[in-house]
Amino acid sequence: MKTLRVGAATVDISPMTSQFLFGYPHVERYSTGIHDPLQSHAVFFSSGKPSTNESESATSRTVLFIANDVIRIDKSVAREARERIRSATGVQEQTIMITATHTHSAPNIVRYASNMDDPVVPPPDPKYVRFLTDSIVAAGIAAVENAVPASVGFAAARAEGVGSNRRSVDGPSDPEVPVVVARDENDRAIACMLVYSMHPTVLHEDSKLVSGDFPAFTRRYLCSSVFGREIPIAYHTGTAGNQSPRHMTRENTFAEAERLGNLLGRAVEKALKTVEYSSEFTIGSAQEFLDLPRKVFPDPAAAAERLARVRERFEKLAREGAPRQEIRTAETDVFGAEEVLTLANAAARGVLDEYYEQCLPAEVHAIRLGLHTYIGWPGELFVEYGLELKRRFPSAYGITLANGGLQGYVVTEAAAAEGGYEASNTLFDWRSGPLLVDAAVRVAESAAGG
Repeated sequence: MKTLRVGAATVDISPMTSQFLFGYPHVERYSTGIHDPLQSHAVFFSSGKPSTNESESATSRTVLFIANDVIRIDKSVAREARERIRSATGVQEQTIMITATHTHSAPNIVRYASNMDDPVVPPPDPKYVRFLTDSIVAAGIAAVENAVPASVGFAAARAEGVGSNRRSVDGPSDPEVPVVVARDENDRAIACMLVYSMHPTVLHEDSKLVSGDFPAFTRRYLCSSVFGREIPIAYHTGTAGNQSPRHMTRENTFAEAERLGNLLGRAVEKALKTVEYSSEFTIGSAQEFLDLPRKVFPDPAAAAERLARVRERFEKLAREGAPRQEIRTAETDVFGAEEVLTLANAAARGVLDEYYEQCLPAEVHAIRLGLHTYIGWPGELFVEYGLELKRRFPSAYGITLANGGLQGYVVTEAAAAEGGYEASNTLFDWRSGPLLVDAAVRVAESAAGG
């Protein structure tokens, strides 16, 4: 084991012009201002000098996490950023994990197949995509250059009341929040990293201000109430495909985003009270690429009939004054049925191949920090897959929307049979989930030197 060095950096990625805020369909949602800045947070760990060996994996001595306040990361953006960071620093591409927090109040940066028929959704702004890519690179390079001797502590918080399974409040969820804090030789915190399996969707389509949603308030709380100063905090979204604040929110406002963000912050604060720090631990990384089974779409006529049935149910619930959470779930099922119709028509026209090429092969990435392993998965995996990963490989934590996307959700067999919103908005068969978990276990073992 080597003496540890840690570096961190934050770069503002807020748009400088009005941008279409992506995440909700059918709404011309162009930003009118910035409520809180979007940021790129990079945290670098090194147990020695960067290696020049491009085949280095499990023996890696340097790793770099970069978390970004955008809805998702395009694979081409991640590829370019990794290459440029390697060229500037020597940190190898396969040891760099680039993620999206998944805020729905940030610019659109990916061409999404299921939205191709939505007339209000514009293509990504190439100027913003270029700005974002340059900013990710700048954050990564700065984190490497800022590295100092450090010690690191690990904690596991438990967040209750921030969100739940969004299909059913009693459904599977994962309140565990792994937290990493690094501090310098003067015991001052220099960086933090956490993973939480929850959609950051307190703010809805009526909000036209740029925001990181509740994770931004969590970072603000930790900096002011725990660390006593501004430090980079890399927030990653875990297996949140079927998790959201829907059943916990009192309203969809910034005040509510702050309340839930502070609730998560206080849970992290409590967990950090007993953390122990060490400067001696191993670092490792590994990755694997795999093809995934593609979804078979229905005939467009059948998809149109299903949309009519789903829309009728939503309208009936709205007329009868059902609970707002039930109405919202039914409304999102309408969105999903619309997207199935879009994808069914696209499949019939033979235009989906370019979208598959955009996201395949799927990368499964593992970074080992001491006794803890962080798995980077593309796409939005259901929480059941994160729980299964931890069952099979304890102290492994799933991070989604990493190093590119999968154009939608990775659902369970049961969800696919139910056919709700998430199962509708995907290009891949549900069997992709178990394959991604199997690959995660393999790369976790490789990163650990097993």
